[in-house]
Amino acid sequence: MTVRDEKQDENFWAAQFEEHRPRLRAVAYRMLGSFAEADDAIQETWLRVTRSSGEDVRNTGSWLTTIVSRQCLNMLRSRATRREDPLDIRVPDPVVETGDGVDPAEQEVLADSVGLALLVVLEALDPAERLAFVLHDMFAVPFDEIATMLDKNTAAVRQLASRARRRVQGVTPAGPADRAQQRKIADAWLTAARGGNFEGLVALLHPDALLRVDTGGLGSKVVRGAAEVAGSASQFRPVGLVSQYATVNGGPGIVALRDGKPVSVLSFTVSDGLITEINILADVERIAALNF
Repeated sequence: MTVRDEKQDENFWAAQFEEHRPRLRAVAYRMLGSFAEADDAIQETWLRVTRSSGEDVRNTGSWLTTIVSRQCLNMLRSRATRREDPLDIRVPDPVVETGDGVDPAEQEVLADSVGLALLVVLEALDPAERLAFVLHDMFAVPFDEIATMLDKNTAAVRQLASRARRRVQGVTPAGPADRAQQRKIADAWLTAARGGNFEGLVALLHPDALLRVDTGGLGSKVVRGAAEVAGSASQFRPVGLVSQYATVNGGPGIVALRDGKPVSVLSFTVSDGLITEINILADVERIAALNF
C-alpha cells in the first residue's frame, strides 16, 4: 500500500468512526455510567481501529460496537477487582439539562434517555450480565453477536440477559412521562424541603421510597422508607445553596449551586404521582467534571 493509499484508508476510517461515534458513546455510557470512562473507551476503540484499518469489515457499525463493548467489558471487570467494598454507594454520572440546555457532547445520550435509577441497578450487575442486557435490550444487538464477545454460547447469553431483565424490572415507570406533573412534584419537593416541612415531604413520597446519596466518600448513604427519606431531607438545609429545577437523564431533577457553581445533582424517579426513588450525586470532583 502506498503512502497515498494509507492516507485515504485513514481518512475513510476516521469518517466512519465519526459517523458511528454517537452510538458508540451511548453504548459506553450505559455500560460504564461514567462520561470520563466512556470517553476513554471511545479513545481505545479508535486506537484499535487505526491498528486494524486494513481488515475486511463487512458491517462497520457492528464491528465498532463489538470493539467498544469489549473495551467496556474489560473496564468493568477491572473496576470490580479494584473495588474494595462491593457495596460501595455509587450514583452514575447524570445528564443534566438546565435552562441553558444540555451540552452538545451529551445530547446523544438524551435521545433515548435512561434514568439514573436504572443505571444504578446496572451498576450492581455482573459485567457480562450488563453487557448482554445493554446491547440486546437497549441496542438490539443479536444474542449470537454478544455470545462471540463473551466467548459463550447463545443460550448462556440469553440467560444472562434474562437475569439482568429481572433485576431491572419495575425500575423504569411504564408509559410516557407526564412532564408537567413531574415538574409540579419537583417544585413541591423544593418548597417543602426549604421549609423543613416533614409532612409535606412525606406526602410526595411512595411508602417504600429510597434515597441514595453519593458524596464520593463520607456521607454517602442509602435511606429507605417515606418517613426516613423525608426526615433526612427536612434536616438538610445548608446555608448558601441555591437550588433550581433541571431535567436529569430525561426526568425531573434539581441542581444545587454555591456561588454559581453546581455542587450536587438530584434525580427523582416518579411513578403514579409519587416519588419512588431519589438519587443524589454530591461528589465535588465528579460534579466539577460535568458540562452544564
